[in-house]
Amino acid sequence: MDLGANPDALVLAAGAGVVRFAGLLAGRGVVSVDHPGGLRTTYEPLVPQVRAGQRVVRGDVLGRLSPGHPGCAVAACLHWGLRRGADYLDPLILFGLGRVRLLPAPGSQQRGQPFGQPVVLLRPVVDLRRQPEQAAPVP
Repeated sequence: MDLGANPDALVLAAGAGVVRFAGLLAGRGVVSVDHPGGLRTTYEPLVPQVRAGQRVVRGDVLGRLSPGHPGCAVAACLHWGLRRGADYLDPLILFGLGRVRLLPAPGSQQRGQPFGQPVVLLRPVVDLRRQPEQAAPVP
């Protein structure tokens, strides 16, 4: 997920955990944080202000946002990711937002279906409101 922001904006931890990585990766500043229940959040591009092994809590500063993320339509975008093991998840489910809306790509509108109209509604891949040890895929 890309979130538009101002260059040099503070990037904060989404939750408590331990910094797994903080440094350059493929020429971009990256921070990843391991959270309870096997979750990992990633943040890029930024200038890290934490180090690997450091404990963080929700709201702690991880770094400052760098400009120039590929595909970003504004001055700076934070690319924010969430994984459980090898599975990529929608980071919005951390906030209890239970639906992902897929929209048609520009130029692919079908008759009677204007752009911006939801085409498919999905439930989140994992319900993180349960205890981490009870979290299971949602059918």
